[in-house]
Amino acid sequence: MPSSLPSVYRQAPFVEDCAPRRVLRLFSGKWTTMILHTLHLLGDASRPGKLQRSVPGLSKKMMTQTLRELEQSGLVSRHVQQIMPPSVEYRLTPAGLIFIEPIEMLYTWAIDHAAELDALTAKQASGACPAEHTPEQSVTF
Repeated sequence: MPSSLPSVYRQAPFVEDCAPRRVLRLFSGKWTTMILHTLHLLGDASRPGKLQRSVPGLSKKMMTQTLRELEQSGLVSRHVQQIMPPSVEYRLTPAGLIFIEPIEMLYTWAIDHAAELDALTAKQASGACPAEHTPEQSVTF
């Protein structure tokens, strides 16, 4: 399959500030893409409690930490309504709305390749060492 990547990204080395490394740093947190995806599904905005209930396994501490990181990166904004008690809502920023597209594409790819992901998960769970694989055992996508 021909690559649509510019030639500079088709061979190593990749410099520290290249676009692929920058985008991977943006999405390197365990919960980052799931929180962005969930905010998108919830209409691009949500109160913290609803967001946490929508992502099983996400602790309040990790949600708060991830939301702060997303806010610092400019993908999410925090809005406080000055009522009693104060109400907080997190929203995707215009940049966050742009970054939803590749996340949705990746999630769609994962759904379309669930069997291959299951096979990889089974290999990881069995403790199979990558060095022991032969070319015939390789999973292709």
